[in-house]
Amino acid sequence: MPGLTEAQTLGLQELLRVSPVADEIARRFQDAGHRLSLVGGSVRDALLGRLGNDLDFTTDARPQQILKLVKGWADAVWDVGIAFGTVGARKDTSEGSFLIEITTYRSEAYDRSSRKPEVSYGDSIEQDLVRRDFTVNAMAVDLPCRGFVDPHRGLDDLEARVLRTPATPEESFSDDPLRMMRAARFAAQLDFDPAPEVVAAMTAMAERITIVSAERVQAELNKLLLAAHPVKGLRLLVDTGLADHVLPELPALRLESDEHHRHKDVYEHSLTVLEQAIALETEGPDLVLRLAALLHDIGKPRTRRFESDGRVSFHHHEVVGAKMTRKRMRELKYSNELVGEVSRLVELHLRFHGYGGGEWTDSAVRRYVTDAGPLLTRLHKLTRSDCTTRNKRKAAALARTYDSLEERITALQEQEELDAIRPALDGNEIMQLLGLRPGPAVGRAYKHLLELRLEHGPMEHEEAVAALRAWWAGQPQD
Repeated sequence: MPGLTEAQTLGLQELLRVSPVADEIARRFQDAGHRLSLVGGSVRDALLGRLGNDLDFTTDARPQQILKLVKGWADAVWDVGIAFGTVGARKDTSEGSFLIEITTYRSEAYDRSSRKPEVSYGDSIEQDLVRRDFTVNAMAVDLPCRGFVDPHRGLDDLEARVLRTPATPEESFSDDPLRMMRAARFAAQLDFDPAPEVVAAMTAMAERITIVSAERVQAELNKLLLAAHPVKGLRLLVDTGLADHVLPELPALRLESDEHHRHKDVYEHSLTVLEQAIALETEGPDLVLRLAALLHDIGKPRTRRFESDGRVSFHHHEVVGAKMTRKRMRELKYSNELVGEVSRLVELHLRFHGYGGGEWTDSAVRRYVTDAGPLLTRLHKLTRSDCTTRNKRKAAALARTYDSLEERITALQEQEELDAIRPALDGNEIMQLLGLRPGPAVGRAYKHLLELRLEHGPMEHEEAVAALRAWWAGQPQD
C-alpha cells in the first residue's frame, strides 16, 4: 500500500483481519464481475484507529444487482436508500454484527431550488471519489486485492488534520450545501481544521444552506453537538455565517458592549457553559443537556435593558428563551419530547438563584423538584455549569449553596418520595367522596390537594379526606 506509514498499513491490515466479512462480500462481487471497495469514513476511521462495526462500500454494480448479491449472504437486507443507490445489510459473525452500506458509484448535485439531490450513477471509483465531501473521506481500499486508492491526497490531509475538498470547495458545496455543515461537524468530531479556501467558500456560500431540508440540517447539528469538540464546530458555523441561517439565536448572543455598559459576553459564556456541562456528563453524550446548555441564554438579546445605575438587566430572559427554544427546535423538526425537555430546562435554569443563602422552605424545595420532574439531574448539571465567573470566591460560594440544595433534596427524597409527589387521594377517590362525575371539578380538587402536598408535605388519608371536604364546602355549587 504505497504512501502509508507502517502504523497506517498495520491499521488497515488489522481492519481486514478482524473483518473477514469484507473479503467475503468482495469475493461475491468479484465472482459476479463487479468491483467492490471499502470507502470513505470506514477507511478514514481505520487509519485513525477508531473503526467500529459500520462498514461503507462502493461498487460499479447497480442497486438491483447489489440486492441480488447480498441476499442469501446477509442476515438482513433493507433498501430504504435504494433511490439514492444505497443498499443496507447486516452480517452477523463471531466477531459481532456488522452494519453494511453498499452504494453504486455515483455523483449527485442540487439545482438552485431543489431540496433533494439528483442522483446519477458513475462507472469508476475515481469518478465516485471526486464527488465525496472531503479528501479524508475520498480514500478507498480495493477488495479483495487490498489496493489503496487515494487520488486526492487524502492521506496527506489526514496526517495534517486538515479538511479539503476533492473538487473546488465551490463545486463541492454547490453540489450539496449540507457539506458546509459537515465541515463543522468533522471539525467537532475529529478536531480537524478546514483549509482556508474551504472556510472562504463556506462564508461566501452560507445562504445556500437554506435549500437543504430541516431534517438533514438537524441530523448534522446533532452529530456536531454530540461530538468530542462541539464548541470548535459551533464557532465555525458562527464565524462563516452558516449559523445565521440554521441557528440564528447563537450568533445573536454576541451582544455589543461599550465602556459604559460592560457585561458578560453571552456568546462566550454560553460556549463555556456547554463545555462545563459536557464535563459533568456521566453516561456519555447527552443531547438534551447539551442543547439546553447552548440555548439557555438565547432570551437575553430580547430582554436586555440598560438600567439607570449603569447595570445591564435581562429580566425574564429564561421565559422568553424557553419560547424561542421551542420555536427554533420545531423549525428544525425536533421531536415534541425533545422540544419539551430542552425548553423546560431553559425555563428552569435560573430557579436556583432564588435559593439565596439557603433559606428556601421545604415547600419551595418540593416545588423545585416537582417542576423539574425527570429533568432534575440534568437541571443540577445545567445550573452548576452556568457559573462561569472568574471570581473563585464567588464560584466557590455558589457551589456550596447548590451543594446545600442538593443535600436538602436528598433528605426530603428519603422522607417523602419526592420523585413521585402526588396527593393522598386519586381522581377516583375524589369522585367517590364528593359524588362527582369526571369533569373540571375533579381536576380542581386534585390540584388543590397537590398544592397542600407541596406546601405541607405528606398527609395521612383521613387528613386528606377532611381537607378535601373542607375545600369542597367552600366551592360554589352549581
